[in-house]
Amino acid sequence: MSTQLPWPLPDTRLRDDLVARWSTGRGYHDLSHLAEVLERLAELGAGDDVELQLAAWFHDAIYDGGPDAEERSAQLAEETLADTGVDVAEVARLVRLTARHRPAPDDRRGLLLVDADLAVLAAPPARYAAYVAGVRSEYAALSDADFARGRAAVLRDLAAKPTLFHTPEARARWEVLARDNLARELATLDPSAASS
Repeated sequence: MSTQLPWPLPDTRLRDDLVARWSTGRGYHDLSHLAEVLERLAELGAGDDVELQLAAWFHDAIYDGGPDAEERSAQLAEETLADTGVDVAEVARLVRLTARHRPAPDDRRGLLLVDADLAVLAAPPARYAAYVAGVRSEYAALSDADFARGRAAVLRDLAAKPTLFHTPEARARWEVLARDNLARELATLDPSAASS
């Protein structure tokens, strides 16, 4: 799969290192997620933006359950992209945005990356179920009750946003489906949410 993923730089050694990082037995934040983010960027018309592609490659490059994974991923981008000729500060800034998924309204690149990252929320039922199962496996150390509480809090935070997606293109494609998926999952985690 790694050679099929769009890679915007001539040197493939960094790509191979990132593929190895994304291939560490993660539940959801794996190469399939990276491929989907890159595909969604292309679908939104940003597939040729080098800094956006690199931000996608780096946004979960470090995902180990530890604190500040996005910050550490951004720092990895700063360290490894220094002599590549790309706007390293911009790549790192974009990576940092994926921690909260709330870019400024006039940040077109940030809006596109965040929308592509969250597009899985609008996945068809089988893919959405696989996504949820993958997230659960990443938190296998938590009891079912603790996971349900934490996951429900994340979903409620997302659902409270005026829109899940920031760009008009993403909203038109994914907003309704994503809201339906969130509501269904939240109802399974917190039955009282189904009546609210």
